[in-house]
Amino acid sequence: MRITVDNVQSKDIIELLTFHHENMFSLSPPESAHVLDLEEMKDPSITLWSVWIDEELAGCGALKELDKGHGEIKSMRTYPKFLRRGVASRMLKVIIEEAKLRNYRNLSLETGTPEPFLPAQKLYQSHGFEYCPPFASYVEDPYSVFMTKVL
Repeated sequence: MRITVDNVQSKDIIELLTFHHENMFSLSPPESAHVLDLEEMKDPSITLWSVWIDEELAGCGALKELDKGHGEIKSMRTYPKFLRRGVASRMLKVIIEEAKLRNYRNLSLETGTPEPFLPAQKLYQSHGFEYCPPFASYVEDPYSVFMTKVL
């Protein structure tokens, strides 16, 4: 498994992010789907990584700087073919380490509440994230949960 900093220009990463975007909108109402589109993913405050198994794209994850002490995990996605192979856990470790290198005090995220999001919540909990109130510009929403990890 190889993890590398990426951008939103290759065909492979565009297809994965498009799949992710469409899936998020299929699981939550539009006002509750906080997934970034391809243009938003190009923002300089966001670092994107891709995860490769052999020469095949298996997943991705991103870190958005909210301010000098706070980062947010965005666009964590594993292709279904690669589920339960440690892709998300490895990606999450890379993001946590990068957040520490940047001297963030907190690393936070928003994820969904419907059943398909429960594995993601369990993954984040297993890496020390705890439920928290909404952060940044998020508001209470029955389709969202918020989690944070003090670094």
